Amino acid sequence: MRVFVTGASGSIGSVVVPEPLAAGHEVLVRSDAAAADVAAAGGTPLRGDLTDLDSLRAGATQADGVINLAFSNDWNNLEQGIDEEGRAVQTLAAALAGSGKPFVHAGLTPMTPGHISTEEDPNTTVGPVGGRGRTADAVLALATQGVRSSVVRLPRSVHQRGVQYGFCSVLIAAAQKTGVSAYVGDGAQRWPAVNRSDAAVLFRIALEDAMPGTVLHPVADEGDTMKSLAETIAGVLGVPVESVPPESRP
Repeated sequence: MRVFVTGASGSIGSVVVPEPLAAGHEVLVRSDAAAADVAAAGGTPLRGDLTDLDSLRAGATQADGVINLAFSNDWNNLEQGIDEEGRAVQTLAAALAGSGKPFVHAGLTPMTPGHISTEEDPNTTVGPVGGRGRTADAVLALATQGVRSSVVRLPRSVHQRGVQYGFCSVLIAAAQKTGVSAYVGDGAQRWPAVNRSDAAVLFRIALEDAMPGTVLHPVADEGDTMKSLAETIAGVLGVPVESVPPESRP
């Protein structure tokens, strides 16, 4: 299978790309940053970026399947990043409609107060990241348009020692800046977590085998409390731990 991977040079993409290559698939990537590594491993560079919709369209057309991992991760311009992701998915969807090709999209595990979220829970479509949930819903809806679409909903903490990624990196940076490792309220809020190498395997499985409209959760730890995360960060950085009210969170 020829697989078009967006976001191949990112923290997730860099561990996802070797999965289909090792399984004997051919990989197309867009970014200059990923091109050399993927070419060396047997992949094919297809240059462009997330806002280059023509390159996305070309990649989806040339490929037998798509794994969409691209997201800006610029937390200072979150709304712009969500808009760019939405336009990219619209472009990929139009190119894939009626093709029967697999389309695997990276989403987020939903926020479900009062219980542990499962694949049966709907995407979060309100709040600061609600746009990402709406985009994930659009991907799942492609199952009725001749696309074998699936969404791998990543937990808020995708980690690996020595790798900067996700919201935990934001918490670490805030603690370094303020000199305090903070948690909100009583710190009982729980975040699911997974090692990024383990998450990478699920993207390849979804590409090969997921039924249309499938939701998958690559979760190893069902819920690390915010307080325990803050305490761990404090221990590494040598700073105090402190509870803050919601309006003061970092």
